[in-house]
Amino acid sequence: MEETEVPTEHLQEAIHEKAEEKKEEREKWALGVALSTAVMAVLAAIAGLLSGHHVNEAMIEQIKSSDQWAFYQSKSIKSEVASQSDKILRSISSKPFEENSIEIARYEKEKADIQKIAEEDAKNSEEHLSRHITLSKAVTIFQIAIAISAIAILTRKKLLWYLAILLTLCGSVFLIMGVM
Repeated sequence: MEETEVPTEHLQEAIHEKAEEKKEEREKWALGVALSTAVMAVLAAIAGLLSGHHVNEAMIEQIKSSDQWAFYQSKSIKSEVASQSDKILRSISSKPFEENSIEIARYEKEKADIQKIAEEDAKNSEEHLSRHITLSKAVTIFQIAIAISAIAILTRKKLLWYLAILLTLCGSVFLIMGVM
């Protein structure tokens, strides 16, 4: 009786080739996840740096505004002192003291200029704070995307990776809004 030979060589080669293809496919996907996660981390770092810059600038502008308002108050006090002095001098003497009137007018003009600067500094502070908030949202979204990307590589779920990429795009929108 003759033995029938089953051609398993070709079958083993086919299985081995398929296994190699799957392995290469998984490695390519893992590399893609790793590279995209690195990009997410870079974007998060940039957004974080810009966010920190804008919160610092907001604080500096607010301090400048507060300084201007203090200067405004000192001019108000000086103006009031000059005005009261003028009233006292007018009650004592019948002749007008033009020097006091000029000084009072000067203080009022200086106050208006100082008020304008203080309001501008406060406005700049609010703009920086608004950018900081927008950029902070971008940082948060990027961090969530990085975490989801890590989970995707651990669980080998492509859907999670796609979600991380979608979140990265959303974070990028906030980053662009914060920069513009």
